[in-house]
Amino acid sequence: MSTVALATAAELELPDDETSVVADALRQRGVDAVIAPWDGPYDWASADLVVIRSTWDYVHRLEEFLAWIDCAGASTTLVNPGEVLRWNAHKRYLAELSAAGLPVVPTVMVERGAEVSELRDLIADATEVVVKPAVSASAYGTARGHATDPALADHLRGLVATADALVQPLVPSVLTDGEVSLIYLGGELSHAVRKVAKPGDYRVQHEHGGTVQPHTPTAAEITVAEATLAAVPAPCAYARVDVVAGTDGPMLMELELIEPQLFLDQAPGSAQRFAAVLAALAAPTAAAGTPG
Repeated sequence: MSTVALATAAELELPDDETSVVADALRQRGVDAVIAPWDGPYDWASADLVVIRSTWDYVHRLEEFLAWIDCAGASTTLVNPGEVLRWNAHKRYLAELSAAGLPVVPTVMVERGAEVSELRDLIADATEVVVKPAVSASAYGTARGHATDPALADHLRGLVATADALVQPLVPSVLTDGEVSLIYLGGELSHAVRKVAKPGDYRVQHEHGGTVQPHTPTAAEITVAEATLAAVPAPCAYARVDVVAGTDGPMLMELELIEPQLFLDQAPGSAQRFAAVLAALAAPTAAAGTPG
């Protein structure tokens, strides 16, 4: 029997409704599924496959988390792969994807320690802008305001005092149409959802009042998602591609390859599909370790 360890956090600020569902689906396939905190005492080398799931505190402990990735990846098979996790942990990947010709929401990186004058000098022709840390999740540290708002510039100065940050124009469609998330399991499109912010807000996350509904992705959305995934450093067992509507078509907002919510509850059978992908990845490893 192969063992799949699903990595979580010792303390979760938000409910984790998916990891136990995936564990149950794995057990139904005859896989020993274990849920353990990434920084806990579990022996990761004892698992045939380690899957990053709800390690949501990594944004506050990045260097420690990256060190754990290196350690776990050296002793067992890690998904997504360590090189992908490192690449995706810092939002400079958005600038890299844009430079590669992909349609990305315009993003200006502001390095730690940089002097910040006015935001309108960073983003040309933007009336409203969004400022966020370069390492963040669930809109942590994110703020929206007018490009001439001194308070927003102060917020950016506070961020870059200790870490890198980024500035983006507010995409108007986010306020009306929200974001579309396309979920890929084993490299194949599994399902998609539309996340919509509550009236008057721009944050689509559930914890900020956003709602989620099933969505049938358009051909243009799929094209952007698959072109984005083709640019990732290595194949991924799971991926969530968040796109928004721009004036010339869908644009990439975020590429979630570390610990994204996969909205399995919105697509019947998706947990079983994910379990099948993970079981197949674990099986060769388990067989290789079995004496002949």
